[in-house]
Amino acid sequence: MSDTPHEVQYLTLHGHRRAFVKAGQGPVVLLLHGLGCDHTTWEPVIDSLAKRYTVIAPDMLGHGLSDKPRADYSVGGYANGMRDLLTVLGIDKVTVVGHSFGGGVAMQFAYQFPERTERLILVASGGLGPEVSHGIRAITTPGFHQVMGVLTLPGVRHLGMAGLRALSTTSWKHTRDLDEVAEIYNSFKDPHARHAIRHVVRAVVDWRGQIVTMADRAYLTEEMPMCVVWGRDDKVIPVRHASNAAALAPNARVEVIPNAGHFPHKDHPHRFAKIVNEFIRTTQPATYSRARFRNLLKHGPVPVPVLAPVTEIEAG
Repeated sequence: MSDTPHEVQYLTLHGHRRAFVKAGQGPVVLLLHGLGCDHTTWEPVIDSLAKRYTVIAPDMLGHGLSDKPRADYSVGGYANGMRDLLTVLGIDKVTVVGHSFGGGVAMQFAYQFPERTERLILVASGGLGPEVSHGIRAITTPGFHQVMGVLTLPGVRHLGMAGLRALSTTSWKHTRDLDEVAEIYNSFKDPHARHAIRHVVRAVVDWRGQIVTMADRAYLTEEMPMCVVWGRDDKVIPVRHASNAAALAPNARVEVIPNAGHFPHKDHPHRFAKIVNEFIRTTQPATYSRARFRNLLKHGPVPVPVLAPVTEIEAG
């Protein structure tokens, strides 16, 4: 992990301030964080990736240091925001990497803007099956904003965060991700952040689980290099969704990392960076053809009879 945080830059789009980190030189890698997180979730891997690539790690609208207005928090709205950010930065094409909710945004970006997407890397991604943790579903309940307002009062919040961080240091795999949960919990002290997160979750999750899925459009990734990375011990979105990805997109490269939870890029940053590097090095960037895209849309998906194998790699 970097010894010091990376410099945060700002620009204004559609009247709203957007925060982002830009590091390195070379082909562009766009890193999209998950729900309630921000660019700092990628700090453990930014320096490694920046040795070979231009890394762009934004705080998506409603998160981190970016503005939290009453706005469009749908995955399509976020994809549009990423396109506009890249356009202002003078960037035409990217390998897009999305974690959790950011994976859903990454898939939507690739769907809406295939001409600007060279590769797709999904990390413990949403949008690959209905199951999701009860904690995420709870955000959709009517009393979430009021209850969280009480739970984030200074004394209560500090005690709760200390407890979560203490539990995260144990060897029990069920508590592995609680340090990151503590940071998300801390962000809820801002009522504007709570409103934004609630709108985000309600757009993609209901009481039965995830609503938005790539299942009906996965065939469009046929000629786009795609990699799926998951932590074996993920308790937020189950690791079996990696097999869903393999079935939906049989040409995808699937890696399941043992001894890792919902944040494999933080649990094993060197291994994660190596996976990204190897994937980019060994694949050719997708080239957009309107005729080919039209043909895919016209003929639709080809049924996949069996699941592609899931590769388990040693963490280190």
